[in-house]
Parts: sequence; structure tokens; C-alpha cells
Amino acid sequence: MSSALTGLSRHPIVQAPMAGGASCPELAAAVCEAGALGFLAAGYRTADGVRQEILRLRSLTSRPFGVNLFMPHSGADPAAVGRYRDRLAGESARYGTPLGDPCAGGDDDYAAKLAVLADDPVAVVSFTFGCPSRETLAALAAAGTTTVVTVTTPEEALAAERAGAGAVCVQGAEAGGHQGSHRDDPDSGGALGLLALLGLVRESVRLPVIAAGGLMRGSQIAAVLAAGASAAQLGTAFLVCPESGAHPLHKQAMTDPLFTRTESTRAFSGRPARGLVNRFVREHGPYAPAAAYPEIHHLTAPLRRAAAAAGDAQGMALWAGQGHRLARELPAGRLVDVLAAELDSARAPLAEEGTR
Repeated sequence: MSSALTGLSRHPIVQAPMAGGASCPELAAAVCEAGALGFLAAGYRTADGVRQEILRLRSLTSRPFGVNLFMPHSGADPAAVGRYRDRLAGESARYGTPLGDPCAGGDDDYAAKLAVLADDPVAVVSFTFGCPSRETLAALAAAGTTTVVTVTTPEEALAAERAGAGAVCVQGAEAGGHQGSHRDDPDSGGALGLLALLGLVRESVRLPVIAAGGLMRGSQIAAVLAAGASAAQLGTAFLVCPESGAHPLHKQAMTDPLFTRTESTRAFSGRPARGLVNRFVREHGPYAPAAAYPEIHHLTAPLRRAAAAAGDAQGMALWAGQGHRLARELPAGRLVDVLAAELDSARAPLAEEGTR
């Protein structure tokens, strides 16, 4: 692993931060102890909740780890949110719960979370949904923290480099969960696939690159390393591990024959996010307003909780990458070992070729 990422882990494998509970301290610790880089997800958490998770993770491992922050967003069209709220009235009746307040949550406690990370620095801080200010990145770097900005276009990578980021996480369209683009533009023409995007970014910036999007096997990690990445980030692969905090129904759905494909949808949050296609996505995805995050996220949150409590995966946000059918229900440490062995096997023929 190069420059800013050197020495953080034995293997060039990063466990993706998955907001909503999957990336709990127990999962991150198991990943770190196995020689990869574990991450906590600060999105949707309070600042104090993030502080407590950091303390818990430090009690489980002495290895370096990362924390991911969501950049704050606002400005949804109230009328569009109102129309979608009216459309979801039937879901409210179905699950016997009121809809959430679209205005709840504000800026996701962003400034307070930055203060936590200034008081108690961690090895890596990554950002999703935008690029922080030059001052913020410089302050984290001065505290010894490597900064990573998630990007989905070469232009976003250039902006991250100019702002002083230590590295970029290049997220392809195959990735599960939210697309980490800096601006929610419904006219952008869609996200780029990982290998195409990786090549474009590598020729645009000189920063170390972490590759993310649909990666489930060591051979795929070898492919992105050969394409110029310093490390590979995997989320869906770790979601089914026993240490993961994901809901059991979510884990089961990864390999359930009822859920055969994924799609990018705004149905649950108002922002493009890839997940398994279920009833909620089919019925409401085409009508969800664009650029309405986090308002729609807060609006649908009680519905998602009620669906989970009722054991109904058809009403849950089942985030998953395009490679979800390759998920392996292994302990996180064992999964890291298997991925590393697969990576070594994939690299071996290339090493032999180089010695001839």
C-alpha cells in the first residue's frame, strides 16, 4: 500500500463503513485483528454515540481503524417531499406506524463529530457525499489522521486533491448502499463502473486510491490492485459476517433466491442507493423525489424499523452490491484470511511470469 495508507494494515483490504448498524465495533475489531483496515460508520449516529463506539473499538483492538462521516446536505423541494409523504400513507397503515419528520436530524451532527475526532484522533477519517474544506482536512492531517474522500467522477477526485485529501475512495456503480457523489444530480447520466472510473481517476490525480464497488473475491482485489489501486474496499462481503450489526433479515436476503437482483433507488432516502429489489423499491422507487436526502431518509425511517420488527424484508432497505450472491457467511477474521489467500493465488501467476 502506498504513501498515506502505508503501515495501516497487513493486507490491502478495507472493510467499508456501512451506516445503519452493520459496521459495529465488533466487526471492525475482528477485521483489524486479522490484518485488514476496519471502519466505523458515523452516519446517522449522534456525536456521543460515535465517541462511545470509538472507545468500544479501542477496547477490542490496538490496531489502526477508520471512521466515516457523511457531509451535510439539505435543500429538498418541500412540495416534492410532501407528495411522496402522501404516497406513503398506505405504508404507514400497513405497518401501523406514523411517518417520520422529514426535517429531523439536520446536518447529521457533522461539526460535533469532527470535534470528537479532533479530541480523540483515529488513523483514518473518510468522507461521503462531498469534500470537506481545506481547513478541515488540514486539521485532521495535523492530528496524524489520514483523510480519504469518496469520489464517483474524475472531477470529484480533482476537487479532493485540491482540497488536500490524503487519498480518494473510488466508488463504482456496482457498490451497495448510497452512491457517494458530491452532488445529487439526476441528469448526470448515471454512475460509472469501477474499472472505468478507476482508470479515469488514476490518470487525473496523484493521490493513493482505494477501489470500491462489487468486490467479493480476492481475485477481484487483485484486479483493482493491478489497475492501480492501493487497496480494495469491501462492504457487502462483510455484511453477512456474524460480527456484523446488520439485521438478520438483511443478512439472509443476500443469498435468498427471492432477491435475485439489485437496483439503484431513491425509495428509502431520496438519494441513489443500491439495494436488493423488493416490494417497497418496486412500488415507490419510481416516485421518490430526487435530491431529497436526508428528508426522505427521515420520512421512511419508522417504516423501515416497523418492517424489520414485523419480519418483513419487503419493506426494508436491503443495501447490497452487485456481487451480493457471492456473500460468504464467515467470521470476519476468517473472511480476511480467505480473501488474502485468494489475492495471493491470483497474484502468483503474474509473479511467476515476471521472473521468466
